[in-house]
Amino acid sequence: MFTDEAALEERLATPSPALVADLGRLEGDLLVLGAGGKMGPSLCRLARQALDDAGRQDVTVYAVSRWSDKSAADELEAAGVSTVAFDLMDPAADPAELPDAGNVVFMVGAKFGSAGAPSHAWAVNAAMPDRVARRWSGSRIAAFSTGNVYPLVPVSSGGCTESDPVGPVGEYAMSCLGRERIFGHAALTRGTRIANIRLNYAVDLRYGVLADIAYRVQAGEPVDVTTGHANVVWQGYANEVALRSLLHATDGEAFTLNLTGPETASVRRIAQWFGEEFDREPVFAGEEAPTALLSDASRCHALFGYPDVALRTLVEWQADWLRRGLPLSGKPTKFQVRDGRF
Repeated sequence: MFTDEAALEERLATPSPALVADLGRLEGDLLVLGAGGKMGPSLCRLARQALDDAGRQDVTVYAVSRWSDKSAADELEAAGVSTVAFDLMDPAADPAELPDAGNVVFMVGAKFGSAGAPSHAWAVNAAMPDRVARRWSGSRIAAFSTGNVYPLVPVSSGGCTESDPVGPVGEYAMSCLGRERIFGHAALTRGTRIANIRLNYAVDLRYGVLADIAYRVQAGEPVDVTTGHANVVWQGYANEVALRSLLHATDGEAFTLNLTGPETASVRRIAQWFGEEFDREPVFAGEEAPTALLSDASRCHALFGYPDVALRTLVEWQADWLRRGLPLSGKPTKFQVRDGRF
């Protein structure tokens, strides 16, 4: 359990021996683009700690963001991460001004509001990656994508594998597939080593599917079970896999990986678990649809091991977090959305 955000951050920044070993093999510095988002700061701290544990103080971790919240940048600097203020969407900003790095993690993305401003989503999610791929054409690039590139599938299917046909629903999902295709084109034409990471859904107690459900149960608000199943994964594991995937990045054809937990998790069952935690009977709305957005992450688990925090443990942690009155990000996942309009 966690007494405050500092304790949570410390847990998220604690690397596994496998991550320490892998990052110890990195050639060149590490550049994280979009480091100011929900997952970026913890990924940067985790990378810095793993490199230090591996004795690789010679590797610099650069965290690039607009840094509208300067305190976040200051905290990273205190942790040994070099922050760089830069707006990748500024047409006057030249990526050549950013540091060279043998390894790049691309975390930039536009999701919420994409239904009302689809051109912006395409500019961020599909056009910007071309600038990045050209600037760091000789680097390894691990690019965060999303399971939204897949269609809704029967709950009984176990989820889509990396070899299943994509079928994005809505402008956000289509633009994210565009991002993958742009990075894939760089792998084919320039030999850039690419890993496309299809993530859904990371949780870290301040946000995520579990936080969304727990908040409603605790508040006595209805939990919509129309989208009755989802995949979730501990953010610490997701960050580890993204960093370790750099060593699997390939040219010719991009390395593609589903990243999530092993369960097809029932929203109703999770709400019932939270009801037990809060001693409150959950209120439900709707009926479970036969399909959901689901990914099969068997390949990920075979390469990197199972997530180190079990789903039921995450539920217990989430309930304790809310009982303590600790903060939420205020950014719901909208995992219930079925028409792709975010």
